[in-house]
Amino acid sequence: MLLMSDKLYNILKHAAAIGLPALSALYYTVAQIWNIPDTKEVMGTIAAVNTFIGALVGVSYVKYNNSGAKYVGALEVSDTGTKKVFSLNLNSDPQDIEQMSEATFKVMPAPPEAVVSSPMNNPPHLGA
Repeated sequence: MLLMSDKLYNILKHAAAIGLPALSALYYTVAQIWNIPDTKEVMGTIAAVNTFIGALVGVSYVKYNNSGAKYVGALEVSDTGTKKVFSLNLNSDPQDIEQMSEATFKVMPAPPEAVVSSPMNNPPHLGA
């Protein structure tokens, strides 16, 4: 399943959290005032649609958070023994970040082959 666009996600999230509950309350109130028939059926339908949209939003939220899509790169941390080295690895052109109002980076240990060698890591061996 592909991730939803931010626009679609926000539309559905607001529809499930605000729009459909407000529509349901409005319909119920107006139906009581004007004696509109089948109020229970309409309310049940709105509730079912709202539950379905809420499930879609929830699944999308979990999928997004389990993917790397929210990160613009990684901040890799390696320990040389005497100091820590931080390397910024971007997923796209650095100029793309300049246009963003916020950027999220995943902080992770550097792969073992990326650890910078230091005399403190490899002290000379004495003896035969």
